[in-house]
Amino acid sequence: MIGLGLLVGLLFPPFVVMMGIPTQLAFTPAFFSVTLIAGAMVGALSFLLASQVIRPRLILLQGKMFEVRDAIDQATFADDWSRCRLDTCRVPVESSDELGRCAQSFNRLLEALFNSRQLEQAVSDFSATLSTKLELEPLSEDALGQLIRHSDAIAGALLVEKEGELAVAASHAFREPKTLLANDHLRAAFRSLEAQHLHLPAGLNADGLVGEVEPREVLVLPVRYKGLCIGLVVLATAGTFGAQSRRVLDLFARTLGLALHNALTYDQLQRTAALDPLTSAYNRRFGMGRLREELSRAIRSGETFGLIMFDIDHFKSVNDTYGHLTGDHVLVEITHACRRVLREGDVAVRYGGEEFFIILPGASLADSALVAERIRHSISDTHIRDGQQRIHVTISCGVTAFPQDPIDSAQQLLQHADEALFEAKHAGRNQVKLAIA
Repeated sequence: MIGLGLLVGLLFPPFVVMMGIPTQLAFTPAFFSVTLIAGAMVGALSFLLASQVIRPRLILLQGKMFEVRDAIDQATFADDWSRCRLDTCRVPVESSDELGRCAQSFNRLLEALFNSRQLEQAVSDFSATLSTKLELEPLSEDALGQLIRHSDAIAGALLVEKEGELAVAASHAFREPKTLLANDHLRAAFRSLEAQHLHLPAGLNADGLVGEVEPREVLVLPVRYKGLCIGLVVLATAGTFGAQSRRVLDLFARTLGLALHNALTYDQLQRTAALDPLTSAYNRRFGMGRLREELSRAIRSGETFGLIMFDIDHFKSVNDTYGHLTGDHVLVEITHACRRVLREGDVAVRYGGEEFFIILPGASLADSALVAERIRHSISDTHIRDGQQRIHVTISCGVTAFPQDPIDSAQQLLQHADEALFEAKHAGRNQVKLAIA
């Protein structure tokens, strides 16, 4: 820089001659000396200024770059970002000149890097959480919770396709989430595989949304697996969904596709393993497990639950007269007639052959007897067609309930219901008997 100043001092006399200064004055040794000294001083001052002001800032910027590079190298193999954080690696912006703009650019690059890192970590955590769950309900609850948290939504729901129909797998802050199933925008998103972004005017609340804060935007995201839509994510916010939130949600929805498919497959396998293949009622193994669970829950909480056992009167004569295929058809129709009476949450189990039992959570002995009579009438009123023939069958029922029936085990409760069933058959069939007088 001093050499540059000397060069400027050397060239200054010819320059001033061009500006009209007399040659005999400009090319004197004294004038040359003054211009050289002045050039050297300006060069030295520039060097000093660069050394004291510009050089430290460049060194700082260079050091931060090396620090970030080393942190990325370390994080690549050890996933450890402790050596560099956004607050410690940021370069102070001390001016608005080119150096200040360089520092601003570096800081923006650093923010983009850390935002990318946070997004990568969020997606990784989301995937890790989902990979630990196979059951549909807990997976859906966890997935929806993270989707709401990362988008700042005030309400949300996760809908899945089951047997060709949408069903609510999880919901948050929706008073009537089932009303979403009839929404045209949701159906359009499901059919088209295209996200739906809805703006709601002030005073118009979303279907079933509860809470003091009204939503202003609703986002509907299809959940895809191998090009097919297997579910929908519905999120509502009081503000707006920014571009960053939408990108995050889109990545989450892609990750959710595989996990949700696995959960649906597992759920289907569990249902298949728990169902009787002929009647689609629960099989004996599942039913006994559920009976023990209900008894344990009732003992802990002090709640009641009822048990109905029934079988078809003279079923052997049906098989002998019409054949076993017709007998199977009768069993299927009997199961359908029974289900028409039962509440949601009641459990119908094929115990074996033509014998069934029904678990009625929360039902007292009187409630259970009333349900048994309804089942008996429903089946008695059912006329089963077999070709040109119409077959009419009746059932006999035995009823008991906990804790009115002081039993020690689920097997004992079942035995008491069976004894009441035997009493109903002995009394003439097509009637209901209680195990407790």
